[in-house]
Amino acid sequence: MKELLEMLSNASGVSGFEDEIRDLMMNQLEGHVDEMYVDNLGNLIAIKKGKSEGKKVMLAAHMDEIGLIVRYIDEKGFIKFSKLGGINDQMLLNHQVYIETSHGKVLGVIGSKPPHRMKQAEKKKVIEYENMFIDIGAASKEEAEERVSVGDPIIIKSDFAELNNDLIMGKAMDNRVGCAILLEVMKRSRTDATIYGVGTVQEEVGLKGAKTSAYSINPDMALALDVTISGDHPGIKEEEAPAKAGAGPCIILTDASGRGLITHPQVKELLISVALEENIPHQVEVSEGGTTDATAIHLTRAGIPTGVISPPSRYIHTPVSVVNVQDVENAVKLILAVLKKL
Repeated sequence: MKELLEMLSNASGVSGFEDEIRDLMMNQLEGHVDEMYVDNLGNLIAIKKGKSEGKKVMLAAHMDEIGLIVRYIDEKGFIKFSKLGGINDQMLLNHQVYIETSHGKVLGVIGSKPPHRMKQAEKKKVIEYENMFIDIGAASKEEAEERVSVGDPIIIKSDFAELNNDLIMGKAMDNRVGCAILLEVMKRSRTDATIYGVGTVQEEVGLKGAKTSAYSINPDMALALDVTISGDHPGIKEEEAPAKAGAGPCIILTDASGRGLITHPQVKELLISVALEENIPHQVEVSEGGTTDATAIHLTRAGIPTGVISPPSRYIHTPVSVVNVQDVENAVKLILAVLKKL
């Protein structure tokens, strides 16, 4: 699992530019599914057929990661950018990035006015991304434009690494963790149901791929595979984010205070009862924060009973986050056990 997570984390795929991660997932699934295709929006849809009278189950993991995009190149060759997805400005400054271009990857660094030239009042404020730029070492606009174009996606550079106690760190754990779970379930599943493993696009900018793929598949049941906030570190109260890394994947009961998903009662009962029966470590969570592909899926057509399984992740939506590998493995075990019950 660590090797798979490393491969997925190191791959690039900001919202709207998921080609590399999609190709990687297709290679992983080759020979393990009955059918595989890419739809009009760019979603990867892999099908593992069950019995003709069996249920249709959709497993959705978004492939995209938060990132940036080239917006403007100034006369000196410095690059201004826009954000793709929810990124705190304070997380960006002085990080290395690489810009994906038609000629390959171009390395750069995010810069701003140095603190030595800031007034005292400026030093106390978070520098907004509009006041940052990317330095690729170009001497002029013309030189920069030979290497980079407006509209090129930008990935924050962060190397995968292992920590102690089954913890790993790297970029884009939101949501390469869900992608890893999806791949392993599709490889290992044995069930009467027909499983649709969907790598969705553009979740971070509006749950877009989930909307179109769920409409096309129209499953009897769906599970979104994502990550949730792990609050087991300084600076956050346990009551604000009680999920802990290493205590098992979270079964999400609601998110966004109910504005997103309120998990279907039968799906909730199924997930919790199977976890208890199989003695699989798990946590339950009522979330007031963000939401997942499940919000779009469960409102598709006449409504689709939907749930969410999310391993906890520290420092999500930053250039590097931390996940416990055992939580990821236990998420796979839980989904496989649920599929057998169907």
